[in-house]
Amino acid sequence: MIFVGGLPFYPNSSSSSSSTASAQSQPSDLLEELMEHPFLVSATHSFKSIQERRVSTSMDSDLTTSLNKPKYVYLFQREYATVDPALVHYVGTDEATTCVGLVIRNRKSGMTSVAHMDSPKFVDIGFIQMLSLVVDHNSDADLDVHLIGGFEDVSPELAKGSSISKGNVRVDGYSFPLCRKLVETMQKRLENFHVQTFCVLGHNTKKDSQGNASPIFSGFLVEPSSGSLVPASFDRTLRCPDEIVRRLRISASYEDCSWDGKLLDTYDTKTDRFVIAPCSWTIRLVQIALSLQSLSDSEILATCSTSPLAEGPDFVDNERRLWNYLIKHPDWRTTFPMRQPRVFERTDEGGWKSTGFNHNFTRIMFTNPSP
Repeated sequence: MIFVGGLPFYPNSSSSSSSTASAQSQPSDLLEELMEHPFLVSATHSFKSIQERRVSTSMDSDLTTSLNKPKYVYLFQREYATVDPALVHYVGTDEATTCVGLVIRNRKSGMTSVAHMDSPKFVDIGFIQMLSLVVDHNSDADLDVHLIGGFEDVSPELAKGSSISKGNVRVDGYSFPLCRKLVETMQKRLENFHVQTFCVLGHNTKKDSQGNASPIFSGFLVEPSSGSLVPASFDRTLRCPDEIVRRLRISASYEDCSWDGKLLDTYDTKTDRFVIAPCSWTIRLVQIALSLQSLSDSEILATCSTSPLAEGPDFVDNERRLWNYLIKHPDWRTTFPMRQPRVFERTDEGGWKSTGFNHNFTRIMFTNPSP
C-alpha cells in the first residue's frame, strides 16, 4: 500500500486507520488526492527547484568518484533495471514525455529498481519484475518510491472521463491513465511504498506562449547508494549500449507475444552486464519503416509520437536511424541469432563492449499477477 509522510495513505478519510475508505476509493480519486497532498506538493516543489543536470561523457566533477569513473545504467522506454549500489553509481532515463519514470528503492539494502513506464498494460507484471530483487520476498520492507514524468497532455476535466479514442487521439490522454494505474497498483499491493517524489501531470507541466503543454522534466538520475534523485537529461553518447537495437525492441515487442504485458529485460543485476533480451519482428514492421521513410519531419512527429509538440530535438533523427537499421536487418535472427541476448560488459574506461551472445540464456517467464 501507499505511505505518504510516514503514514498509510487512505483517501477520502480523515482517519488513517480506515481500511474501508481505502477499499472504496476509486483510482482517479486516489491520484487526485495524492496530487494535492501537502507532503508531496512540498516534495515536488523541492525537486523542481533542483537544476536539471545534463549528463555527458565530460560530466562535471561532482559526478566523479574518488576511485574511478562513475558507473551508469541507462534505460530506454519500456525497459527496467534493478541495480546493486555496490556495483552501480547512477541509474537514469530521459526522453519521457507522456511516459513516467518509476524508482523503487529498498531503504535497508539500497537495491534500486528503475523503469521507464509507457503504458498501463505493463504496470502489473512490471511491478513483479521490478520487485523481484528489491524486496527479497519480504513484503514488510520499506520502499522509497519516486515518480517523475508525464504531463497534462489533455485537460484534467477530459482526463477524468472514460478511456476512449477519437481517431488517433485518446480523449483521456496518455499520461493520466498511466499515472492512475501506477498509484492504483501500489495501493493494492502488500508492499510498503513510501512515495517521496510525485512530479507528474500538473506538477510536471509547463506551457509555451501559444498555450501548448509539455513536461518540465523528461528524465532523472538516481544514486542507489544514497537514494538521492535529480532531474537530468542525457547526451546521446551515454544512451548506451546498443542504442538502436534497444529502441527497436520498443516497437518490435508489440509483435512478439513473449513480451505481452512485460517490461523489457535489459540488465543483469548480479553481473553488472547489459543482457539485452531477444525480441522478434515481422516483415510488417519493415514495411511500415519503408513507408515512413518518405514522411517529412512534421509528419513523423504527428504519426509516431504521443506528444508531437513536446518531443526533444533528436526525436525525428532517432526514428530515422531506427528505420534504417530495420530496413538493413529485416530478419530479426541476424540481430538475435538463435534467439540469444546481446551481452555487453563494462570497459576500464567506463564504456561498454560487446561480448557476443549468451548461449546459456534462459528467459524468466513471469506469471500473471494475483488480482
